[in-house]
Amino acid sequence: MESILKPYFVQATTLPDLWFQANRGLFEHGRKKFVDKGSYEGDYRLEYDWFVGHILNPSFGSGTIEIFPQIPALYGIPNPVDPDYVYGGEKYPEPYLGYVFDDGCKQGESYTYGERLRSFSVPNWLVWLYRFRKVLPTNITDVLLMDNSFWKNPLIVKRENNKGERGYFIDQVRLVIETYKKFGFGNNQMVLQVAIGSDSLLKDPPCLRHIDTRIEQGKLHFFIYFRSWELWTGLPSNLAAIQFLQAYMAQEIGVEPGEMIVSCKGLHLYSWGADMAEIRCMVEDFSNIKDQT
Repeated sequence: MESILKPYFVQATTLPDLWFQANRGLFEHGRKKFVDKGSYEGDYRLEYDWFVGHILNPSFGSGTIEIFPQIPALYGIPNPVDPDYVYGGEKYPEPYLGYVFDDGCKQGESYTYGERLRSFSVPNWLVWLYRFRKVLPTNITDVLLMDNSFWKNPLIVKRENNKGERGYFIDQVRLVIETYKKFGFGNNQMVLQVAIGSDSLLKDPPCLRHIDTRIEQGKLHFFIYFRSWELWTGLPSNLAAIQFLQAYMAQEIGVEPGEMIVSCKGLHLYSWGADMAEIRCMVEDFSNIKDQT
């Protein structure tokens, strides 16, 4: 039986290397799709069915221009990402790093990755178990609530978020850090969750769904899943910010930042990005690829 889907895998040394290989491979392994709903509705995108990238040294160039793709001037097209956009500068007083790393939303935002990661609302049923754990069987509450000290740690569980809303809000980043420090590295549970069930009701659901973690040989490794991912500018800016988070967490745990494995069922270029990728990757017969369905 012939497979319908065409998964594609690359191994890269650095984040810019991943970006280039993903762009180049898309012309051979992607397919053209019409955008029915969402960003650039009415346009087309060139898209992988399923993409997996393994980056051996995502920390290379961290905090500098080297972590981003650099396009030689002879190609006549701009670099896909200005480092100041991610790390901050005169043109970007509110850098993208804050969207991923900081707790909170601005007016008009349904969510930010930072809010989901650092101020995640605790479901009412779990709050109830916490408050009434003394009257419930010990084995139930121990399984569901781990250790009561986590609930008493203000670094992990907040009573108010940055919008002034009262309740219980978990800083998932601190929870993962403190769990590894307290219980050791033989743990397969520590996932930074971004997605929730109601996201499908949003006009633009989060593209980043989760960041899974593992500590192996003294390094913190990230396993990242995006449901949809714009390749030209989105991938390099997203991964630079996530790498900063990885380095921060590794330092807090007391290990080194490690590798990344990223996956996506919809890594893509819109028409404008495909035109620039055609130039950068020196694709000679892009017109035939555009006609694929």
